[in-house]
Amino acid sequence: MSNIMDFLKDYRVILLIVLLIGSIAVISTYGIQQGLDLKGGSTIQIHLETPVDKDTMNKVTTVLDKRLNTFGVKDVKVMASGNQDVIVEIAGVKPDQVAGIVGTPGKFEAKIDNKTVLTGTDIVTVKTPEVTGTKWVVPFTISVEGANKFAQAAKGKAGTPVDMYLDDRLITSPEVGENVANGVPTTDVVIEGNNNTREESLTESKGIQAVLQSGALPVKVQIVGISSVSPELGNQFLNGALIAGLLALIVISVIIFARYRTPILVIPIIFTSVAELILILGAASIIHWNIDLAAIAGIIAAIGTGVDDQIIITDEVLKKGKVSKRRRAGLNIKMKGAFFIIYASAATLIAAMLPLLYIGFSRGSSGIGILSGFAFTTILGVLIGIFITRPVYAKFIERFVVKE
Repeated sequence: MSNIMDFLKDYRVILLIVLLIGSIAVISTYGIQQGLDLKGGSTIQIHLETPVDKDTMNKVTTVLDKRLNTFGVKDVKVMASGNQDVIVEIAGVKPDQVAGIVGTPGKFEAKIDNKTVLTGTDIVTVKTPEVTGTKWVVPFTISVEGANKFAQAAKGKAGTPVDMYLDDRLITSPEVGENVANGVPTTDVVIEGNNNTREESLTESKGIQAVLQSGALPVKVQIVGISSVSPELGNQFLNGALIAGLLALIVISVIIFARYRTPILVIPIIFTSVAELILILGAASIIHWNIDLAAIAGIIAAIGTGVDDQIIITDEVLKKGKVSKRRRAGLNIKMKGAFFIIYASAATLIAAMLPLLYIGFSRGSSGIGILSGFAFTTILGVLIGIFITRPVYAKFIERFVVKE
């Protein structure tokens, strides 16, 4: 009993217990953020015409994010990938519904007699579209300066068409009204149109509202790739990953039991593996890191590495028979030898993962960058192991396995 109390009073054990409770609380509160390959969704890869600097890239991602939010897409992520690509992740919306929004520069022009009299920079606010049957109207307000400019251009041209273009596509051609033709400026303008069905009208009017409200992109863009995972397929991936993780835990348990044949060694190793899993998921939940298939593979790899480390500790301590507690110096040397191997192994593994993680952070989740989740969870699991769970396991071995 005294050994148990001494073990529980150790600051490393207390730290592990506190972190486990905290991780469970965080996971219960915030949940685990799943990647698109698990919850289902689509990824749209957008290529910019030319490489851009950081400020321009920030403007591109901000405009695209604003467009998608205005369009009504709730679960969306817009991420820069290097200096010439943008990755858009969406869930709950078919990619072809938003491709026209994110893949267009958003350049607005109104022309009279083929001369530009209004541009997107003159737009101040865009109001909610109005759809009646298959007809739609998108009202918007222009600046006073823009209204004066328009009134001067339209003066004396009553009945002349005002051609409104969005990305060089003619949207509508209303005629100059009598008031405006008399030189009276107005800040209220509308774009109107008609589609075959009400649903098409709703989609197009919302798209135009989103593009006008977000403004034009500072550079031409092109959609170069679209990939989708249905929610049903995502569930299959998730179930498959859970089964793979459970099987890995069972196989590890069998191998450890076959090696040591004593519960006092098998149970702590399995407990440590489960504890590492909870701590990794807790950390991911706090920082809102996506757990996708690559991240799950990293977690399994980290737990496998953790089991290796615990076997090293056990074998080093039990090597050449039982170690007497009275021979404290000898036990400490064995522990130091085991942890030297563990630290060296962890350092080489982290060094190998860092380039992959760097590519993921610098280029985004495209191409090889999708493996950044594997690198992140592997490094996180290794760090949790060498600084939190391995010392606790070593303490357990010292207290309960080493015989007098």
